[in-house]
Amino acid sequence: MTNTRFTTDDVGNPVASDDDSLTAGAQGPILLHDHYLVEKLAHFNRERVPERVVHAKGSGAFGELVVTEDVSAYTKAKLFQRGTKTEMVARFSTVAGEQGSPDTWRDPRGFALKFYTEDGNYDLVGNNTPVFFIKDPIKFPDFIHSQKRLPASGLRDHTMQWDFWTLRPETAHQVTWLMGDRGLPRTWRHMDGFGSHTYQWINAAGERFWIKYHFKTDQGIEFLTAAEAEVLAGTDPDLHRADLYQAIERDEFPSWTLHVQIMPVAEADGYRFNPFDLTKVWSQKDYPLIKVGTMTLNRNPRNFFAEIEQAAFAPSNIVPGIGYSPDKMLLGRVFSYADAHRYRIGANHAQLPVNAPRSRVDSYSQDGNMAYSFNDPGTPVYAPNSFGGPHADAERAGDDGLWTFGAEAVRAGYIRHPEDDDFGQAGTLVREVMDDAQRERLVNNIVGHVLGGTSESLYERIFEYWRSIDAELAKKVEEGVRAGV
Repeated sequence: MTNTRFTTDDVGNPVASDDDSLTAGAQGPILLHDHYLVEKLAHFNRERVPERVVHAKGSGAFGELVVTEDVSAYTKAKLFQRGTKTEMVARFSTVAGEQGSPDTWRDPRGFALKFYTEDGNYDLVGNNTPVFFIKDPIKFPDFIHSQKRLPASGLRDHTMQWDFWTLRPETAHQVTWLMGDRGLPRTWRHMDGFGSHTYQWINAAGERFWIKYHFKTDQGIEFLTAAEAEVLAGTDPDLHRADLYQAIERDEFPSWTLHVQIMPVAEADGYRFNPFDLTKVWSQKDYPLIKVGTMTLNRNPRNFFAEIEQAAFAPSNIVPGIGYSPDKMLLGRVFSYADAHRYRIGANHAQLPVNAPRSRVDSYSQDGNMAYSFNDPGTPVYAPNSFGGPHADAERAGDDGLWTFGAEAVRAGYIRHPEDDDFGQAGTLVREVMDDAQRERLVNNIVGHVLGGTSESLYERIFEYWRSIDAELAKKVEEGVRAGV
């Protein structure tokens, strides 16, 4: 018996040559019926799928979530019951950069998780910051356009960024995070992750709670200086991708401790900040962190494209015991993320191995490009039916994605809370959380970014933006910018 392997085409037919095209004589033209040559060239032309509009550059790994604490009083979700071990995959990324962009550009980092539970996949799509730039999904395309490239020149433009940020003051909290140390993590292993949105947990008795997820790195928070990041962008643009892969290859498995903040539903309306506003955090003095368990990444992908590039994360993937909230950005993402995957990798992207659930699928979806799975021929293709096809069970699902709200659908802003404003928490972050060295780096990062190509017509608005956050910080920013002009 031989272990020799022989080349085939994509349907398993033996191939006559790896090296030479079929021609009409030694000097003749290539013949069209050399189907292996045609297959190789045609497949090569189609190797790339459209890159993600956001979070295009990234990588990830597989691992497990182990729940060590009893949080059953808050959720019946099976993956969060003490002693449960759930297989999962994580993908980390930059937000604005394209596929070939450096890992060390100043940017929020994506922190997307997929848990393969016995009730189907649960996806948690977050970042390495607990807040975001905007609070309403109608502004998401505008925000992303302002962070990308000018349509005429194809160049990134700081003027667009600062123009949008200063015209939308709800960006203040996230921009303060971005310009601080967390905007340049040393590695993905040395950053925290957050669900960012407010979610809903439901226990076995039907009681509901608002919750926020916090994944605290067990490796410790480490960051790059702006100068280090600039050098690394040119000398080691795949730094973060390589670091994660090599650490796992060395059996240095990175881990994060999962905590949650839990708010009783009855306290939401009276809380001092709107608890569903993605630009706000909940004070940990008001709602302390509660430990849940540990997430560990311990296996690299066997094929980057198949298992990471085609991994599709969407908050619409949800399991019993977990639900949504009135967070407008979360509700917008419930639609937009899954729709982005349908465009990028097809209507049947959930059938790809990395996205396929470990649990049984009984769906009435059928056909479409690249369909692989299908129901038994005797299963009806519609519902309701009288022939034994699957049927929905409201009790099993528990209507966990819902909450009680008025019958009238309106376009309205958030309920105002006593201390609600766009700049207050950003100022608290500067004055009470950062130390002197962090504040100095924050000033230097802001000044460097503004002087890196921002139109002078925006300077005064930028200074006013930071005055609204912290007067002393704004003074130093203005002095730095004026000195550098």
